[in-house]
Amino acid sequence: MSAILESSESASIRRISAIQQIWNSVRLARVLARFASVLACVGIWQVLAEHHMSFGFMTFANVPAPSDVVPAAWALLHSPKLPMHLLSSVMRVLAGFVAASVVGIGLGLAIGRYRVLEVAVLPPLEVLRPIPAVAWIPLAILMFPSSEMSMMFITFIGALFPILLNTIHGVEGVDPRLVATARSLGTRGGALFSEVILPGAAPAIVTGLSIGMGTAWFCLVTAEMIAGQYGIGYFTWESYTLQNYADIVVGMLLIGAMGMGSSLLVRRVGLALIPWYRMEASQQ
Repeated sequence: MSAILESSESASIRRISAIQQIWNSVRLARVLARFASVLACVGIWQVLAEHHMSFGFMTFANVPAPSDVVPAAWALLHSPKLPMHLLSSVMRVLAGFVAASVVGIGLGLAIGRYRVLEVAVLPPLEVLRPIPAVAWIPLAILMFPSSEMSMMFITFIGALFPILLNTIHGVEGVDPRLVATARSLGTRGGALFSEVILPGAAPAIVTGLSIGMGTAWFCLVTAEMIAGQYGIGYFTWESYTLQNYADIVVGMLLIGAMGMGSSLLVRRVGLALIPWYRMEASQQ
């Protein structure tokens, strides 16, 4: 009997090991496919830029090739100004994002919960939401005495509306039965928000924070066009004015990498703080 049990257990271990190997192979294939996709795009870019190809409605005659961008990126990595560029941009984005998180989550919870606030406050916000960040530059200069505050305000505007709207949708998506059950058990006021509404809306809030971080970086070039001597956005804009076209692409790629990395970090941290959502997702 024991021999049969040992044989069955050994077979189960082998099946699990085989399944794990297949899963690892699938993951490796996905990584390789993504890497190949990036290489293919870079290769197409190199061919189009190197041969100065034109398609009537667009031309690659002045677009730097990857072979030009790599030396420019290497030079920037060894530049003593790079730490100041990074620090300035990160501080501006972080300040705008934190302010947008506080305002967006607080206002979104209130608007999503109380119909009176939705009627009174949401329409003006919907009017402001489609206004691009570049259109806020003149007003930001008039509103704030320092250029640094103006740049932080632009990143704040960029991050605010994704956080606000996702929070509102998250609150509105909370199951009314959970709220009714909590009230029947005597939960009221702040306890209802902290124990029922906020946990229920948390997944949508995390999504809004992740998108908001990305849009804050998206608005960085616009913000740093105002003034300043440092910042990745300023470096990109200055490269354009000086016709250092390879540096433009380096700045764009650096902003993209910073934005993608910070958005992913916000999402990972947010999901780590709401384990109940991960459990529900794994059960579906």
